[in-house]
Amino acid sequence: MTELERLAAIEEIKQLKARYFRCMDTKQWSGWEEVFAADATMDVSEERPPGSTEAIPLIKGRDNIIPFVSKVLEGVVTVHHGHMPEIELTSETTARGIWAMEDKLQWPDGKTTLHGYGHYHETYEQAGGRWRIKTLKLTRLRMDRT
Repeated sequence: MTELERLAAIEEIKQLKARYFRCMDTKQWSGWEEVFAADATMDVSEERPPGSTEAIPLIKGRDNIIPFVSKVLEGVVTVHHGHMPEIELTSETTARGIWAMEDKLQWPDGKTTLHGYGHYHETYEQAGGRWRIKTLKLTRLRMDRT
């Protein structure tokens, strides 16, 4: 892989993550679905929906990720920001990355909010000329809730 190809791949992964955040916040679930590999996994086991104390199990497969997240975020106004990506190509068609993140969520009652900080730990794969998220794990450093 040439240096130009490496830089182009890293930029494509940055664009992929930008679509992830935009489509989630605007609830464009069909576009959000396109950022994941078919066999993607999502680990948000540190998350606790309002009123729940149980960990969320590992979510396996794009066909399970989309309905789960869209249901959890139904009516919730979300704002997600990803910062300072650390992206490493592990082959011509695979990569891993860490993104610093901040998010703000407001539930429909207008009183329940979350302001969080942490990191996304991800792997990516390229298939059919497109990069997609293969694995995603969200870790939190802090969560401010009201």
